[in-house]
Amino acid sequence: MKKAVFLGAENINNNVYSNEIKQKLRSHYEFDFDGTIADESFEEFRDILNKAEYAFSTWGMPHLTKEQIMEYLPNLKAVFYAAGTVQKFAREFLECGISVFSAWAANAVPVAEYTFAQIVLASKGYFQRLHRQHLGDDWHHRNVPVDFPGAYEVKVGIIGAGMIGKMVIEKLKTLPGCRIMVYDPFLPDERASELGVVKTTLDEVFSECDIISNHLADNEQTKKMLTGKHFDMMRRGAVFINTGRGAQVDEEGLISALEKDNTKVALLDVTMPEPPEKGSKIYLLDNIFLTPHIAGSIGNEVHRMSEYMFEESLKFDRGEPTRYSVTLKMLETMA
Repeated sequence: MKKAVFLGAENINNNVYSNEIKQKLRSHYEFDFDGTIADESFEEFRDILNKAEYAFSTWGMPHLTKEQIMEYLPNLKAVFYAAGTVQKFAREFLECGISVFSAWAANAVPVAEYTFAQIVLASKGYFQRLHRQHLGDDWHHRNVPVDFPGAYEVKVGIIGAGMIGKMVIEKLKTLPGCRIMVYDPFLPDERASELGVVKTTLDEVFSECDIISNHLADNEQTKKMLTGKHFDMMRRGAVFINTGRGAQVDEEGLISALEKDNTKVALLDVTMPEPPEKGSKIYLLDNIFLTPHIAGSIGNEVHRMSEYMFEESLKFDRGEPTRYSVTLKMLETMA
């Protein structure tokens, strides 16, 4: 049996890796230590780490240098990461010749579901028309001077057609007459045609769509890529949804645009910093709705991620084709 270890934070790993999944893992791999090894404990568990061939982790995975990887994990063959983005740690492992697998597909499912639900609500003017309890019986948001499209023939803009973006697109196809516009310079024209979407510019997405949803990759090139100019371009009553990364948004520009037109709405599941700083206008504007980074896997949904990684480890162990491996090239474009 291959030697394996759990890496990261004990409490987070225990939440993501259910007892059932742990039993499955232990039936296939040998864990010399039953718990999870955090980076500050590497020296204490040096002997166990030195023998490990497979590492299982999730949120809280240690970011190691190549020197640390070679010193503490010289026999490691693969990292199975039961969560989404691997940007913070994967490069060093890949450059050491160690395979990295991510449960981004499992984590993409709830994000796509969450986004789709918000799109349907947004198409009805739900967020502009919500009653604010602090106003008592004065429901001045009941009537808004905008004709909302509803979920029929709604025009939706998708920024970034990666795993999550594609899942959202497939769900949008269930809305009759929905026109889907996509900005993604890495999306081949033939793939756009297969998806049934219109590939276009970022300016056109913001100026023409009723609802815009961000799913950009998280890298240096995308930081503050969504500027005040884009939010100024939004149509009256348009809604911007961000389940991607807060760093991709020029928040000052967003706030300015929403202050100038209170029929526009932003639904922010992510911000930069997260949570927003005290005193930020993000907390104060009626047309900004905040949620605390809940679009991804929560509750029982997290078990799907560890189940994906267990199944992926079996394929890798048997030398079969895998589905969720990460490459250095993929790090350039994946979220």
